[in-house]
Amino acid sequence: MTFYRWLHRHRELGLEGLKDRSRRPHSSPRATKIEVLAKLLYLRQTYHFGPDKIAMYLNRYHDIQISKSGVYRILKKLQLHRLPQNQRYKTHENRWKRYEKPKPGHRIQVDVKFLERIKGPRKRYFQYTAIDDCTRLRVLKIYEQVNQRTSIQFIDYALSRLPFRTYVIQTDNAGEFGGQFHWHVLDKGIQHCYIKPRQPRLNGKVERSHRIDEDEFYRMLEGVLIDDTDLFNEKLKEWEHFYNYDRPHSALGGQTPYERFREKIGSLCNQ
Repeated sequence: MTFYRWLHRHRELGLEGLKDRSRRPHSSPRATKIEVLAKLLYLRQTYHFGPDKIAMYLNRYHDIQISKSGVYRILKKLQLHRLPQNQRYKTHENRWKRYEKPKPGHRIQVDVKFLERIKGPRKRYFQYTAIDDCTRLRVLKIYEQVNQRTSIQFIDYALSRLPFRTYVIQTDNAGEFGGQFHWHVLDKGIQHCYIKPRQPRLNGKVERSHRIDEDEFYRMLEGVLIDDTDLFNEKLKEWEHFYNYDRPHSALGGQTPYERFREKIGSLCNQ
């Protein structure tokens, strides 16, 4: 049979018929659809999401069921499976154990993100961030200065926005969180604690959230000039809402911060 098959190919096509042919099937019913690949590649190349986050986004926003191992195989085939250096796996000796407070409001981490100067006027903005250790709910606001006065203004704003009572506020030892800020917080009946010097990992949740801001919010503003504090805060508030209510978090098992807040409140009410 093999001889006659080759003979038939030679009679039909000559020497060209004797060349190796592709063994690729004419159809692959289980192959990933092109529109799914497009969404997957967009999330990877735009936001640098890993397989787990990509799978969560596809499921949550596009109703596409694909396992994280399936996403990884596709990324590996396209040679996009290696994460940036700062996101790669760390050995056990270099990792810190992840923890979270059991109750919303038990501890709020507060920090300031120094934004790049605007080209031209050289104006600079500062993003204040407050994040709940338990739920990851955040409050964000832009200021044109960073000092104790703006820190006090921000903490009053954040406390009015958070949907629960705050017990402890945690900051680093920077000057904007000095004596005036410290006593202002204590006067509200809230404890204020400083992390140990030169150990930003102790404020890890707010530091990590700033990296998310850089990758998923400020990256989208590249080339866009916003030289107005009110307009900047409008855009930032839209991002804050998306972060709290729509963005799934790997650390929360795919929940949004608001979903985790509702879960925690429900479990506390049932105790």
